[in-house]
Amino acid sequence: MKSPLSLSAAPFRFPTVSRRHRAAHRVVTYPAANPATTASAEHPTDRLLSALIVIATCLLLCCTAQGESTTDETERPNILLCIADDWSYGHAGAYGCDWVQTPGFDQVAKQGVVFTHAYTPNAKCAPSRAAILTGRNSWQLEEACNHICDFPPKFKTYVEALKVAGYQVGTTGKGWGPGIAKDVNGKNRQMTGVPFTKRTAKPPAKHISANDYATNFDDFIRSVDTSQPWCFWYGATEPHRAYEYGVGQRIAGKKLSDIDRVPGYWPDNETVRNDMLDYAVEVEHFDKHTQRILDQLKSLGELDNTLVIVTSDHGMPFPRVKGQAYESSNHVPLAIMWPQRMQHTGRRIDDYVSLIDLAPTILDATGLQIQESIMQPVTGKSLVALLESDLEGQVDPNRDHVLIGKERHDIGRPNDWGYPIRGIIQDDMLFIQNYEIDRWPAGNPETGYLNTDGSPTKSVILEGRRDGTDTVHWDQCFGKRQSEELYDLSADQDCLVNLAKNSDYARIMRALRNQMNAELKLQDDPRMFGKGETFEQMEYVNSGTKNFYERYMNGEKMNAGWVNKDDFETAPIE
Repeated sequence: MKSPLSLSAAPFRFPTVSRRHRAAHRVVTYPAANPATTASAEHPTDRLLSALIVIATCLLLCCTAQGESTTDETERPNILLCIADDWSYGHAGAYGCDWVQTPGFDQVAKQGVVFTHAYTPNAKCAPSRAAILTGRNSWQLEEACNHICDFPPKFKTYVEALKVAGYQVGTTGKGWGPGIAKDVNGKNRQMTGVPFTKRTAKPPAKHISANDYATNFDDFIRSVDTSQPWCFWYGATEPHRAYEYGVGQRIAGKKLSDIDRVPGYWPDNETVRNDMLDYAVEVEHFDKHTQRILDQLKSLGELDNTLVIVTSDHGMPFPRVKGQAYESSNHVPLAIMWPQRMQHTGRRIDDYVSLIDLAPTILDATGLQIQESIMQPVTGKSLVALLESDLEGQVDPNRDHVLIGKERHDIGRPNDWGYPIRGIIQDDMLFIQNYEIDRWPAGNPETGYLNTDGSPTKSVILEGRRDGTDTVHWDQCFGKRQSEELYDLSADQDCLVNLAKNSDYARIMRALRNQMNAELKLQDDPRMFGKGETFEQMEYVNSGTKNFYERYMNGEKMNAGWVNKDDFETAPIE
C-alpha cells in the first residue's frame, strides 16, 4: 500500500481557510422563528423541549468551533530555523558570555528554552547539515556522511517533506553544502526551500556576506499564501572565515580584556584574542538578522504560531575545534521557542540532545508522521515533550548521552582519505575512538593541514613549532593521536588530559565503548561491521581539489582557498 504522501501520490493540501481570519469563517446560525409553529406550540412542555434543543445545538456548535480552532492553530505551526555557520557553544548572552552580544538568541531563550547539552553528530558543515535535515546520524547517510559529496537522492529532508505536505518553503543564505544534491532525474534539489537571495546590503566588515538575510526573509513572508503554513531556513554564512583582522576592536569597540578565557589548546596572546573578537563580530551579525526576523514576525502577528529554532552547525573555525571531535567541536548553542504551545518559558534544559532531534521535532510539531512522509526513518527523537514540560534541568532521564563521529572532511591526505572517528558523550565523560592513528588528524602538514581553516590563530601555532618556542599547542591541535581518548568534561572542558590509560577510569571507558559500539551496530554503521572502507571509497566531488595530496606533491599548483599559503610545511613531519 502506498503512503498517502509518496512521490507518486497527489500532494496533500491543508484546508484553505486563512489562519489569520479563521474566526470570521466560523459562522453559527440558528433556526429562524416560524410564526405558524410558534402559534401552535402552546403547551409549556413543548416550549421547554424546543428551548432545550436550541440550547443543546448552540453548545454543540460552539464546542465544535472551539475544537477546530485548537487543531488549526496548534497542529500546523510555521517553522523558522536560524542556523549560524561555525558558532560555538557558550558564546551567547543566554550562556553568560559578555564578549559576544546576542539579544536575538537571548530572546528565544527567554521566551522559550535554552539547551546546555546540544551536540552535532559531526563537526563539519555538509555532514552536520545533512544530519539536521534528515534526522539521521551521518554514518547512516552513505555519501552524505562526508564533506563535499553527492547527497543520495533517497534521503529526503524535512523541508522537502513539508513542501509535499502543503507547506510553503523558503531559504536564504547557506543551506546544505558544500556538495552536490540532485534528484533521481538529475535535477538540482531545493534541500532547504525556494531561494530568496535578491536583497543585499553593505556588510559591516570585509568578508561578511552582503546577503541581507532579514530583508530576503521579508520578501518570502510577503509572498506566502496566508491560507497555508510556511517553513523557512535562515542560514547565515557567519561566523565562517575569513575575518577582517582587528575589526572587533577597531569597529565594534571590544577590548582584548573582554574575553574571560582563552582555551588551553591555544596560546593566550594578542593575536589570538583579536581573532576571537573578530569571530564575535560575525556571530553578532548573524544574531542581528535573527532579531530582525523575529521583529518582523511579531509585527505581522505570526510569531506566536511559529516554532523558532536557533542553533549552529558546529564549533568555531579555529584549530582543534571545527572538523574535530572534541567537546568544543560538537557542542553547539540551541534555543527554541513556540509561544502558542510553551507555557513555561525561560527554562534551561540539561538533557543531552543531538541536532538529529530537530527534524523529528519539526515533524511532530506539524503533525506529519514519518511513515506518512517521503523521508527515510529518523534516528533522532522529538523535543516537543521537553518544550511543553514545566521542568528544567534534566527533564528526561533517558536523554543522558549523544553519539558523535566523522569520516572524510577536507582532503590533503594520500588518496583523499579521511580521519574516521566515533565517540560518545555521557554524563560529562567523552570517549573517542580513532580508527586510523597513523594519519594526521587535521590533514597532512606538507599540504597545509587542510582540515583546519587558515587563521591568525593557526599561523601563531604553526610558527611556534617551526621556531621551537611552542610545540605543545601544535601537538594539541595538529599532532597524531592515540587510538582511544577519554576526558572528564566536568574538570577538563578543553580535553587536554587523556584518561584512557588511567586505570581508575578503566570501568567507565569500557562501559562507554560497549554502549557506543552497541548503538552504532543498531544504527547499521558500516564501520561496526568491518566495512569502514566504504566511506573512503565515496567520491570527493570537487574536481579542482580532488586528489589534492598527489597533485600537490607532483608539483601542480593547487588552490586551497580556505587555508593560508604559509600553512604548508616545506617538508613532511615525522
